[in-house]
Amino acid sequence: MQFKHPEVLYALFLLLIPIVIHLFQLRKFQRIDFTNVAFLKKVTIQTRKSSRLKKWLTLLLRLLAFACIIIAFAQPFTASKTALNTTRETVIYIDNSFSMQAKGSSGPQLQRILQQVYDRVSADSKLHLFTNSETHKNASAAALKAEILNIPYSQYQLSTDEVLLKAEQLFTADKAAHRQLIYISDLQQQREFSNIPEDVSVKLVQTRPESINNISIDTAYISARNSDTSKLTATVSKTGDLQTTVPVSLYNGNVLVAKISADLTEESTAAVTFDINAQSGFLGRLEVNDPNLLYDNKLFFSINAPKKIKVLAINQANSGYLNRLFLQDEFTYTEQPAGSLNYNDIPDQNFIVLNELVSVPPSLSVALKSFTDNGGSLFIIPSPESQLDEYNSLLGAFGLGSMATAINQQKNISKIEFEHPLFASVFEKRVVNFQYPIVNSYYPVNSVAAAALRYEDGSPFILQRGSVYLSSAPINSANSNFQNSPLIVPTLYNMAVQSLPLPKLYFENGRENTFAIPVSLSQDEILQLSDSISSFIPLQQTKANQVLITTSDQPEKSGIYRVMQKENLLEYVSYNHNRRESNLQYANPDTWNNLEVFRDVDSLFETIAVENAVNSYWKWFVIFAVIFLLLEMLVLKFFKN
Repeated sequence: MQFKHPEVLYALFLLLIPIVIHLFQLRKFQRIDFTNVAFLKKVTIQTRKSSRLKKWLTLLLRLLAFACIIIAFAQPFTASKTALNTTRETVIYIDNSFSMQAKGSSGPQLQRILQQVYDRVSADSKLHLFTNSETHKNASAAALKAEILNIPYSQYQLSTDEVLLKAEQLFTADKAAHRQLIYISDLQQQREFSNIPEDVSVKLVQTRPESINNISIDTAYISARNSDTSKLTATVSKTGDLQTTVPVSLYNGNVLVAKISADLTEESTAAVTFDINAQSGFLGRLEVNDPNLLYDNKLFFSINAPKKIKVLAINQANSGYLNRLFLQDEFTYTEQPAGSLNYNDIPDQNFIVLNELVSVPPSLSVALKSFTDNGGSLFIIPSPESQLDEYNSLLGAFGLGSMATAINQQKNISKIEFEHPLFASVFEKRVVNFQYPIVNSYYPVNSVAAAALRYEDGSPFILQRGSVYLSSAPINSANSNFQNSPLIVPTLYNMAVQSLPLPKLYFENGRENTFAIPVSLSQDEILQLSDSISSFIPLQQTKANQVLITTSDQPEKSGIYRVMQKENLLEYVSYNHNRRESNLQYANPDTWNNLEVFRDVDSLFETIAVENAVNSYWKWFVIFAVIFLLLEMLVLKFFKN
């Protein structure tokens, strides 16, 4: 027991005064003579004994009454160490990720938790609250209650360690304060805290849905294409023990195009394929009906009317293989001899092939450098008779290093960098036993640029730095059989396609995505992305014949967005949320260390209330004082001497 005013207890020494008075008070009995002396002696003895007992009872009751009054003024109480700490800091984290849409016993988990926290936050408290997407620092209960029920779902999910780091930033620097982190989450695909500070008390509430069954549309891609139609393949997956077939609907705008059932009775994933005509564009939406998680029931994609990539070959060698590769519908291919090159055509291109020029004059170097600075891509193929001083001047301008004198030695091109952007999506598996192309002579290159293809000894065959590629050997048929190798198609095709990174079927919200819009803008002109409700200006870089757009945090919603140049619609681009939250796999916090686990929010706040409770006893001591005074009155009135 502790006292709010312990100095008052010094008044207990005053209780010595009545004790002294009672001990030293001497009463003289008046002597009266009676005839029967023996009887009177007996009466005198009994009277003195009863009188002495009455005095002691009166003294005891009076002392107890005064002691209770003094202790009541000292205000005794009991409390835990947490409650006694005058500085308490509370940080609440509420997981508002998409998996919290799953339904519990009282509806969607997030909505139930927000209502419980709303009901439990005391009116006079101040605390910090944050979610995956927003932060309320040192907010009053009134301010929190105005916001808490409107917390939206978020595509992001902070890891346990990220939550702990965020909480540390919200706590003050007061080391004496009692720090408390309340962590409310379903712990979907989460790991244990790696290191909880000793001065932080973590209280965790894990919510669990009634069912972990879920069906989601995971991805969609073009699996085949011809001149008239494209095959769109969508992958549907399930979580839990569902055994069912799910109808997948395909819309173009608001028009239902087709509906195909995905069979999930035996396998956890299923693929469905649609034939679509996208020659004039396609604003696609795939849908399934599933009541568990709503965010993954739709997948948006867009196919714009095809735009051709402009390719220019500047030749001083046979270009038949370039004709076969780029005379396709998706390219606008032109070629010019090096001796009669029209420099005015260079800025309008997307991809230029410098096909085995013997000499690269300074004027051409300047034009090519300006071309790449404005977003164009360049592939440099040296000639067997290359003038190295001019080539090295060109390579130096692009940061590609330098070439040494050619070496006449046969080498196999046998090492593919599968992670390089040119080949990242080309091979289903890593091929190691194909027929290697060869070169009969090559130029040793001293460069720090990344290699996409290497010779058998590890030296580079094709290098890349930025948007410029370099072959370390001529690839004419006399020096190499690379023109007849299967590698030439993905290598040159992807160089050209990546020179104008057109929007994909869809991008992922929250990631850094880059694509180019083939348009020329005037000074101070910008592009916007908009849907039916809002619009925003993305990060953009204007080039000579294209605008490079980069998005990251925006847009936040899934959907199909318009790329607008003032009032002119240029293209469509689609965004979808990551499907990671669709996998309803949960951690078990009972095995985690250094924290308390609660079954629900109500039991958590009840425990906190008990921990913070201060039990005051002054009223009881007042009651006891009154009781002792009443007993004293009864003794004085009814106790006979």
